[in-house]
This record gives sequence, C-alpha cells and structure tokens, in this order.
Amino acid sequence: MQEALLLAWLAPYFATATVMVLSKSSWRAKSLVSIAALLLSALASTVGLLKVAQGHEVHVYFQWVKTLGVNIGVLFDGLSSIMAAVVSWLSFLIAVYSYEYMRGEGGETRYWLFFTFFVGSMMLLVLSDNLLTMFIGWEGTGLASYALIGHWFTDEEERWVGDPGRRALGVPMWFEPSHSGLRALVFTRLGDVGMVFGVATLHTLLGTTLLSEVARGTWAASLLTRGILPAFLWLLFLGAMAKSAQFPFHEWLVTAMTGPTSVSALIHAATMVKAGVYFLLRFAPILVAAHAALAAAGAPQAIPSFLESLALIGAFTAFMMATMALVSRELKLILAFSTASQLGYMFMGVAVGTLALGSIGGLTAGLAHLMSHAVFKAALFLAAGAVIHAVHSRFIDDMGGLASSMKLTATAFLLAALSLSGIPPFAGFWTKDEIIHLSAEAGLLVPTLLAVVTAGLTATYTARVFARVFAGTPREHHAHEPGPAMLAPYLTLGLLSLGLGIAWPFVSKGFESTLEHTLGVTQSAPLSEAAPIAGATEATLALALLGFLATLYLYAFRAWDPYARVRESGLLRGIHSFLYDRWLINPVYYRVIVAGFRKLSELTYRFVDSGLVDALYHRVLPAAFTGLSRITYRLIEPGYDALLHTHLVNLFKALWSSFRRMQTGRAPHYLIYLWLGASILLLLVLTGWFR
Repeated sequence: MQEALLLAWLAPYFATATVMVLSKSSWRAKSLVSIAALLLSALASTVGLLKVAQGHEVHVYFQWVKTLGVNIGVLFDGLSSIMAAVVSWLSFLIAVYSYEYMRGEGGETRYWLFFTFFVGSMMLLVLSDNLLTMFIGWEGTGLASYALIGHWFTDEEERWVGDPGRRALGVPMWFEPSHSGLRALVFTRLGDVGMVFGVATLHTLLGTTLLSEVARGTWAASLLTRGILPAFLWLLFLGAMAKSAQFPFHEWLVTAMTGPTSVSALIHAATMVKAGVYFLLRFAPILVAAHAALAAAGAPQAIPSFLESLALIGAFTAFMMATMALVSRELKLILAFSTASQLGYMFMGVAVGTLALGSIGGLTAGLAHLMSHAVFKAALFLAAGAVIHAVHSRFIDDMGGLASSMKLTATAFLLAALSLSGIPPFAGFWTKDEIIHLSAEAGLLVPTLLAVVTAGLTATYTARVFARVFAGTPREHHAHEPGPAMLAPYLTLGLLSLGLGIAWPFVSKGFESTLEHTLGVTQSAPLSEAAPIAGATEATLALALLGFLATLYLYAFRAWDPYARVRESGLLRGIHSFLYDRWLINPVYYRVIVAGFRKLSELTYRFVDSGLVDALYHRVLPAAFTGLSRITYRLIEPGYDALLHTHLVNLFKALWSSFRRMQTGRAPHYLIYLWLGASILLLLVLTGWFR
C-alpha cells in the first residue's frame, strides 16, 4: 500500500512519457492524460499527509547508487507532506485552467510534456530523502522552466515583457520569450554551482547525502575547525537564493512573464520559486542541530549570524521589489514583483522563526506564508490571464471598469488581493503578521522596519492594480467571463484565501503539530537572545489598512492620475524612472557583467588564441622545424644543398598550412588529402628515395 505513494512524483513523469507517445493525438487526449496524472499525484500526496497527521511518517525507498548511499523513493514527514499536497493540488487546478486557456495555441505537445515534467521534478525534490535525488528534481524544474518560459519562442511582440523601445543606460528593457527563458536558466545555474559545492562537501565529510545523516549536524564542527564554515553555508544556500529570486538573483523572475499565464501561475505559486524556500525549510532543523554542535565547540554565534544575514537579504528583497511594483504598468509584471517580494518575506520568516523559537518556529513561519501565498498568488495569476485574454493587452493602462462585465473574476481577484495585502481575516494577514512578530521578537531592527514598510507598500500597489483593472468607467473592449474550466480554478482559490484565513486561528495548532513530525525537529531553545521590538505588528496592520483603503479611494472613486504630478516634477520623474527601470540593476548587470565577459572573451581570443596559439602553430613550430632540419641535414649530408633545404622548408610550410585549413574547415578534406599526398611524393623525390 505504501509503495503506491510513489505515484506522488511518478504519476507526472508517466504523463510526460505518455504525452510524447500521444504527440499526434488531439489536444483533448493529451490534456486529459496530464490532468488525470496530476489528480492522481494530488490524491497520493493527500494520503501521505493524512498518515503524517495521524503521527505515522512514511518512508518508502529503494537503494539506487550503493557506493554513494543514494536511495530513490519518498519521504513523507511533516514538512514534505504539507508541501507535496500544496504543490500537487495547485498544479492540478492550473492544469484544469490550461485545458481552456491553451486550447488552439501552438506547441501543445511541448506544453504538456514540460508541464508534467515540471510538476514531477518538483514533487521529486520535495519528497526526496537525500540531497542527490533532491538535486536531480531541482535541476529538472530549472530545465522545464527554461522550456515553458520560452514556450512562444517565435518572440512575437505581444509575448514580450517590458516596454518595447525603452532603454536604461543604453540597455534594452524589453525581453522576448527566448531571451527570458535563457535568463532564467543562467541566473539559477549560477546559484546551483555553489549548491553543488555544498552538497559535495557534505558527502565528502559524511560519506552519504541522506538527510537523516546530515540532520545530525556533526559536519558543522568539522567545517569550523577548518575555517570554512561561513563560506560553506553561503555556497550551500546560494542555489536556494537564486531559485527563489533573492537579491542579487531576482532579475530572472521579473522577466519570466513571457510564458503563458498558466506557466506563470505554476512557477510563482506551486513549483520553481518555492523550491529555494523549501530547501531552506528543510535545513532549518539541521541548522539548529549544527548550532548545538557549534555551541558545544565554543562557537555559538556562527549559525545565528548566518540566519540574521539571510533575514536581512529577505527583508531587503521584499522592500526593493515592492517599490518596483508601485510604478509598473504590466499586470503580470506587477504580480511578478509581488512574488519576489513575498519570497523575501518567506526567507525572512524561516530565519527569524528559527532565531526566535528554534526549528519549529522557522518551519511554521516560513511554510505558513508559503502556503497562503501559493493559494492567493495562483488565484491572482489565473484571473490575470483571463483579463489579458479578454482585453488583448498586458498593460493596465488599457484596462479599467472590468468589474461590470467580469464580476466573478473581479470577486476572485479582490479576495486574493486582500490576502496579499495582509488585510484581516484573510490568510495573508495571519502568516505575514507572524513573520513580522517573530522578527520583532528576535530583536532584528532593520529587517523588522523593512518588513513593516513593505507591508504598507504591498497593500498600496495591490489596491492600485485592482482599481486600475476592475474599477472606473468600462472601456470598449467587449470583455466577458471565461469558460468554466478557466473560471472555476481561480474562483475556488480566491474563496480558499478567505476560508483559510477564517479557519487559521483554529487549524494553526494542528498545522504546527504536523510540522513537529519533520525530520530533525527537536525541542530547542531560541538561537539568540535580544530585546524585542514593540509595536511592529500594530504598525503593520495600520499601514496595510491605510495603504489599501486610501489607494482604492483615490484610484477607484476620485479617478486620481499621479502621472500628471510626476511629469511636472523633475525629482518625481527621476524617482519614477529609477523604480520603473528596476533600480537600474538590470542595466548594470548587462553593462558590467555581460559586457565585461564579452570584452574578456575578445581579449582572450586576441591574445591567447590569435596571439599565443596561432603564433605557436604558424611561427614558433615552423621556425623550430626549419632550424632542426637544417642541423640534421648538415650532419647527415656533408654536401649540403641549400636549394634542396629551401624546398623542404617550403614543403613543410605548405603541409602545415594544409593541416590548419583542414582544422578550421576552410578547405574540402578531399583536396587536402590530394595535396598532402602530392607533397609527400615530391618530398620523397627531392630527398632521393627514388634514385
């Protein structure tokens, strides 16, 4: 019976193979196979969650690579069972939405193939009991994201993200699907290099990558004595920072909006970007165990210092991305900024929760916000896809008044928007409030201030986008509600945002008790002692309510146009451009890093390939051969013939030139062989072999 739980990650992979076989079949056949497989995965995940909730952890595995101590199977503990249920059920709802949304679009086989492969890889990542198979799933999500973000690889302008023609510091600020897919692959792979070093280090020390062995934390003292513990920690979590778009790796997520909206929902709500947060959650109990080992070794501040730095990065990312969302004109791009901002809250939540309450605090704070965000962000993206389909534009300037013709869509969007804004009693209020409360309890002043201000900014840009899209005078774009396959998923998720918020005070204890069954969790004291910061949660609620209500009033009821004021002031224009151009970070990347590597490659070609290698081939080696042949010929033939020597040298140069032309492909091989044969024959004649 327990072996059937393997279907939680195997079923999507089976669908991937089946879709390939059905490549010539109808859209309906491929869609139904994919949706059924994802439903089976969700049901298996639910069974695993119920078993864990009853106090029975499930570990089904088969030995895969004996020499590396690697298993293949599933581990349903407190953390993975909740995460697997969230991922699989959201993926199923997004797949149902895709059935109508992607009908008639090109590349249907490719879409479902990578969609199911994406979900299967994420489920493998979540349910792995060792770091190696987790990394395989990790890389699978990266490959699938590259294909799905660049799904419309023909790069029509309506698929772009950014303003066509806009430049910052001379760098284009618009991105085609093919370019965006490549950016996602490159940015996340940069972080993965560090993660590989970290995993390899753990295997070197422990002889295995099993999480049960890593969870003992004994590796920390060994790395401390070698003086490389801080470097190891940053390398290990570099992949998580890149995957979850934390500064300075956030840029890939911003431009990942070029794929279908269903893909955006899948990446932002259920899979890819949550992988980094999950990795951090998985290591929260492990870091607590490492802290205990280090405290015994006389280094009690190593892990707390690292967690404080992570909290600061998360808070800064949340603030920075929220400021960009304030001025953005693209519906999906505003939601993308919001996702990166909320991921910052999640990183901060894991760090401050672990500092303030130990491993269970980090797990509860981080996973609760991950779960609530997954629900309301999926609803927002799917509703945004319906709106963009209806008005045939991605810019909110072309929208407005859609509530009159898309009432259910407006309702779902508003419910999810209130949760994102942290308005009680919605789910987002409880989970965000808990993170800020724990940050204040841990005494982290700067992260707490950034988080409080970001809460106000979040409510402001969320109210702005709702008002600009759904409020005001209706425009002549003949919008209407989508069909039930599209409408039902995001309406369900919008209502779930409200229902989960209402139920949270009653279910939060059960949620926490389930997480107590997570691998490595033990009763632990706070990792740091500091004076708490008073008034943080009260200020958060006040700013959220004020920001949402004031912005909604100005945009929806007063038809406020801030751009007139911005155009009149040079200072405001400068601030607006700075935020609109994403703090100029992307142009700096292209100006400094991309252009720098291009210049480096040009210099390498000029001085190494052309200067050193070509000089060796064309000047040094021929000159050496000439001198050597002259000396050899004088020793062998006392009656030295200068004319014959000249012929030999010229023949060698011709032979060498022919060889180089064949290497570079500048001459057909058969001509080169003929020339070589003739040259060798002439050489033999001149040296007297046929006397």
